[in-house]
Amino acid sequence: MSRIFISGSSTGLGLMAGQLLSEQGHQVVLHARNPSRAKETAQALPAAEAVVVGNLDTIAGACSVAEQVNALGRFDAVIHNAAVGYRESYQLTKDGLPHVFAINTLSAYILTALIERPKRLVYLSSGMHHHVDANLDDILWKKRRWNGADAYAESKLHDTILSFAIARRWPDVFSNALEPGWVPTKMGGPGAPDDMNQAHRTQAWLAAGNDSAVDVSGQYFYHLAPMAANPQAQDPILQDSLLATCQRISGISLAV
Repeated sequence: MSRIFISGSSTGLGLMAGQLLSEQGHQVVLHARNPSRAKETAQALPAAEAVVVGNLDTIAGACSVAEQVNALGRFDAVIHNAAVGYRESYQLTKDGLPHVFAINTLSAYILTALIERPKRLVYLSSGMHHHVDANLDDILWKKRRWNGADAYAESKLHDTILSFAIARRWPDVFSNALEPGWVPTKMGGPGAPDDMNQAHRTQAWLAAGNDSAVDVSGQYFYHLAPMAANPQAQDPILQDSLLATCQRISGISLAV
């Protein structure tokens, strides 16, 4: 049995992964952004060990979530699932950051840096990440006109870069990324064509660690099978640049 924390797991794929892992006998801790959603989450999965509460749109909020997770003890795996979607308008957080970047990219970095290092890290990307550049020189969208779809796709590329950077820097951790497919969740929309029954299975499989096929690191998956990621994710210069940028913005260092 593994002990697994899933960010952004009050609804959608995060909750579905938690339910599947719980059915498989694993110990699961979920996350919701406020107390009312936490109550609903606990009702949706009564077997969950706990529901951590905190909004990941601010640096302080992400730090609080990491602190709460650490207070519960060490985890075998962390699934970085929290995200907002591709139809978001331009909004700045209390920290003055575009909220898509703050939630999708920066909070994943902060949780990675602050949660006690698990054996497995799983990062949710998207098929949209294949078709964009990292644009680290304008990660905060100060030079370009806002485009929600591009901002989302870039953030998912950042998550893949982060996953591969961790795989390179932390050889004792299995760090991998995946795309769940374009499925009809609240984020994906009702017209999404991919298979909802498959969308949560890869992240659960990678986190549970019951199959020797997942004893790998720096890999990218789709529906339980390896696939190629955007080549930019493999670039160590981009990896180090993203880590340095997130450290500068958050003030939080990643342990060696």
